[in-house]
Amino acid sequence: MTVTAYTLAVALDLFCLFLGYRFLFQPGPAAAGYGVPADPRGDAGAYLSVKGLRDGTYGVVGLLLLAFAGAHAEAWFMLGVALVPLGDTVNVLRNGGAKAVAYGIHFATAIIILISAALLFLV
Repeated sequence: MTVTAYTLAVALDLFCLFLGYRFLFQPGPAAAGYGVPADPRGDAGAYLSVKGLRDGTYGVVGLLLLAFAGAHAEAWFMLGVALVPLGDTVNVLRNGGAKAVAYGIHFATAIIILISAALLFLV
């Protein structure tokens, strides 16, 4: 179970780094994949950059916690971070995005993060 817990945590942290990169360097496609398309050339560009920095930072902090503070610290971090995709679910639904994206991507991500936290608490 230890290998599964660490593997899932590292995969989620790396996925956050990927999302951060995508929102910083490919903001248009990233926003469309998020579920609420935005024009990165307009005012939305700054917000997409903020999202990229946020997601990338979550990935870095998660990896640092796992490497230097251990599984339980990462588990608590994951519990807190699970609020982000839950909020993203609401954001997509409130802004006319597809329910399939809201629930199939964002809500499912929150569930996977919570599973990861539970596994890390068991390590």
